[in-house]
Amino acid sequence: MITTSVISKRASQAEDSITMAITAMAQKMRKDGQDVIGFSAGEPDFTTPKHVREAAYAAIEAGKTLYTAASGIPELKTAICARFLADQGLQYLPENIVVSCGAKHSIFNVLMALVNPGDEVIVPVPYWVSYPDQVSLVGGVSVYINAGESTEFKITAEQLNAVLTPKSKLLILNSPSNPTGSIYTRPELEALVAVILAHPHLLVLSDEIYEKLIYDASIGHVSIASLSEAIKSRTIVVNGVSKAYAMTGWRIGYAASSKEIADVMGKMQSHTTSNPTTPSQWAALAALNGPDTEIEMMRVAFDARRQYMVAALNAIPGIRCLAPQGAFYAFPNVSSCFGKKSKSGVIKDSASFCEWLLKDALVACVPGSGFGADDFVRLSYATSMENIKTGIQRIQDWVATLV
Repeated sequence: MITTSVISKRASQAEDSITMAITAMAQKMRKDGQDVIGFSAGEPDFTTPKHVREAAYAAIEAGKTLYTAASGIPELKTAICARFLADQGLQYLPENIVVSCGAKHSIFNVLMALVNPGDEVIVPVPYWVSYPDQVSLVGGVSVYINAGESTEFKITAEQLNAVLTPKSKLLILNSPSNPTGSIYTRPELEALVAVILAHPHLLVLSDEIYEKLIYDASIGHVSIASLSEAIKSRTIVVNGVSKAYAMTGWRIGYAASSKEIADVMGKMQSHTTSNPTTPSQWAALAALNGPDTEIEMMRVAFDARRQYMVAALNAIPGIRCLAPQGAFYAFPNVSSCFGKKSKSGVIKDSASFCEWLLKDALVACVPGSGFGADDFVRLSYATSMENIKTGIQRIQDWVATLV
């Protein structure tokens, strides 16, 4: 029998993904015949656009199913560079691009390439669930900055400056944010840049996977790398096709950085996964080069759902929810329910809130504890309006029964 003593300490430090765990639990309950409304999954509920699917079929029929260069096909890298230039005014060459098996893989590549054991990685809270575990897996130390509702879940320059030490190596920024939907404005980013540039050894990982899903045209998406050549040289931008093009299962993400960092990431990838899936790369090429009509259709649908969900959540006594500006998540504060009793048990924290909500009302959402913010829960509005209306009504009815 294999005991835990044979498992590496590094692997033992990794936690199960709370989002995956809740999704799996909800799926099992549905399989058992229960009518569960799921707000936990972090993926669009739309089908990958037809022209993208057709490009994958054509690639397979043309025999494009063998190995490619480990860091991606030249055609896709060129298209990624063109997108960066058109969307953010960022100039990159194909040698600056590494295509990976999803943005999550890209982030891990960045951390592996840059972080030494003991290096500090600045992680704003709330954070995407995988950041701390990936930092831990490469031997880094997460240093957290709490960003609450008063600052719309965004850190300030003063907060950043206060935590920096000689060991600070990397700042992770995620805008638009998962789980909060918050977006950093240009002035907010400029203030952060002033602090970053004053610390010559600090780099930035900018996770911009939700950049196409923004609902306020007056805000827009600003990449921190676009603010100056000085900050661009210290920034690794991560993006991909998963969220904007409804291509989560195709597993294509990419990172843009200096040639020196890209070379290291490409070399590491050659010894781990080799290239990302070949037909998926050709599909991603079609996505990036094709029309944005379906992206806009999805964005408009998400926006309508967002507005309904946020208004409905704020109408529930004791629950408050800031309006997300991007991505497809609402992040309501449910702490007023803590200490109360449901049919299944006492609500002690966000985990028990979600557990009893799922058991009692058949609604699946994700505890804020997985994002470092235990007063909150995350609900995805990447589901139908019908599901949203039914699910929020169930939450409202359930909260009304708490004593």
